[in-house]
Amino acid sequence: MSALSNVPPQAVLPLSAYDLEDLRKGAARLDQRWLQADCSDSSDRAGVLAAIATGFGLAPGLGDSHAELYKELTRLQPDASADQPGFVVVLRQLPGNGDFDQSERQALLDVFREAADYFYDRETAFRVFYSVTAAPAARPAD
Repeated sequence: MSALSNVPPQAVLPLSAYDLEDLRKGAARLDQRWLQADCSDSSDRAGVLAAIATGFGLAPGLGDSHAELYKELTRLQPDASADQPGFVVVLRQLPGNGDFDQSERQALLDVFREAADYFYDRETAFRVFYSVTAAPAARPAD
């Protein structure tokens, strides 16, 4: 049984409940495209979008535009020969504080939810898994 068998074909979920290697193997078994971005060096929207563009092999120049990200995501093409065409997307270590706070993260994840809706209409799986860098612990006052 695949790690993806219990995951809806269109979903945006925390990565913490899943094993990354099991997800990768599940994507390979289904001939679904694996897209991964490491955002650990990012601290703001522009940095996160640049990490996604690099990781996914998208056109550079997303700047800080969610609209441009959506446009690039919806241009992605699944493996045409796959029995179950789709994508497994992993966003690792989204910033958890600073210039990329919870509202920024939710806005980004909304772009991926909208892309999932787009692919739903095309009968193409689009599963997104994300993790968030823990905010640094507060230092005690001197």
